[in-house]
Amino acid sequence: MNSPISPTAPVHATAPRPIDVALLASVFVVAACGLLYELAAGALASYVLGDSVLQFSTIIGTYLFAMGLGSWLSRYFERQLPAHFLRIELLVALIGGALPATLFLANAYAPGAFRFLLYGMVLMVGTLVGLEIPLVMRILKRNTELKDLVSQVLTFDYLGALAVSLAFPLLLVPQLGLVRTGLLFGFMNAFVALWALWLFRHELRRFGAHALACALVLAALLAGLVGAEHITRFAEDKFYQDRIVMSHSSPYQRIVVTQGRAGHRLYLNGNLQFAERDEYRYHEALVHPAMAAHGAPKRVAVLGGGDGMAVREILKYPSVESVTLVELDPAMTRLFGQDATLRRLNGDALASPKLRVENQDAFQWLQGTDDMFDVIVVDFPDPTNFAIGKLYTNSFYALLQRRLAASGYAVVQTTSPLVARNSFWTVVATIESVGLSAQPYHAHVPSFGEWGFIIASRRPWRMPDTLPPGLRFLDVKSLPLLFDFPADMARLPAEVNRLSNQVLVHSYEQEWGHVTGH
Repeated sequence: MNSPISPTAPVHATAPRPIDVALLASVFVVAACGLLYELAAGALASYVLGDSVLQFSTIIGTYLFAMGLGSWLSRYFERQLPAHFLRIELLVALIGGALPATLFLANAYAPGAFRFLLYGMVLMVGTLVGLEIPLVMRILKRNTELKDLVSQVLTFDYLGALAVSLAFPLLLVPQLGLVRTGLLFGFMNAFVALWALWLFRHELRRFGAHALACALVLAALLAGLVGAEHITRFAEDKFYQDRIVMSHSSPYQRIVVTQGRAGHRLYLNGNLQFAERDEYRYHEALVHPAMAAHGAPKRVAVLGGGDGMAVREILKYPSVESVTLVELDPAMTRLFGQDATLRRLNGDALASPKLRVENQDAFQWLQGTDDMFDVIVVDFPDPTNFAIGKLYTNSFYALLQRRLAASGYAVVQTTSPLVARNSFWTVVATIESVGLSAQPYHAHVPSFGEWGFIIASRRPWRMPDTLPPGLRFLDVKSLPLLFDFPADMARLPAEVNRLSNQVLVHSYEQEWGHVTGH
């Protein structure tokens, strides 16, 4: 008779059993799903709360803390490890899979509960994921040496994380959207549970109950997947109020176009970008003071402005020979260049033979181009996070200066000099810090309130004496009024916005709070 193996005796490696291979494959899926839920939570937090660096940092920190808590709790699971693993997989499938949909609905119907739900669900998912890997390792330990066990589990864990980190921005969100992506990966967790049900069918004491639980979770996830589009529209219809006529998730943002009494509205990540009824005020004020003052601009660049509205105004000048539109998100230029309704709004400007579209990051594009321009129109979203804030730094304006002809003008949309007075004058100070003169002005756009702009140039700006015909807002007589700042919008001492400090992002957040802007 063979003597029993001592608990402390080393386990000799043998050829991997099919069950071990299956469990290692499960580790790959578990790791991919866990990271997916973390990324989805971070993306939703940055959409809703702004400041992507802060949101992703706090989400990652909370998630890792919860995983550590789950790993610590795993010591209290001593018997029936396959059964515990199966139950945990089903819980992760339900909570993680439903995370994007739940947060979308919370943002629309209970915005005050969004932050609580966000971190509560991240804590729950992180804790459950932290329990998964230790349980798998203890199950695998029956037939594998410790050194091989650790290397194998961590290898599959890291490979799963790598796969989803690449697929999330490049494939999953653009093709499926966040709600469908979450539910799909919930399915993957549930299938791991189903796999475990079959692998350990001879060890499970309550096989029928476990089988029923798997069936119910899979049915719930399937129902969610079938109704994912309805869930998204249900949440967004409540959030945006007006009827949604177009929505698209790109690797960079959530694009939504609505239609209501005020006509069409464009939202990026929930922030209003223009309203059809008064966008002409914004875009005329953005483009014409600089274009008309130049006299005869030939080469023009637009940074941002993928909706084509600024290009529409630029093309009103017969002297223009070429327009280069630099828009990071190809989904924007594609939608506004192909959809009939959106083409009507921008006057089919994106189909102009004078236009060249560059789908690149504007910062990198400025670093790489040798072209010079008579006018550069900078139409970026407000600096709600550090990724956008870098486009308002002295480093960016130094690059802008290099691409501006000696007699040229650049114009920058900023923010409200009334609501965000310090932020507005921070941009002015930042432009001046690179040796450009700055001519600030403002216009009233009902959808946004009082809005600010800045003309930057090497030569002094002059008031134009002519404007293109057919403008609805600007005329030569009223133009000087835009450059008059009353006391409550007058200049304040402001710090230069640098890549190393990004003071503008902090001041913008303080002044606007959670109010969405342009």
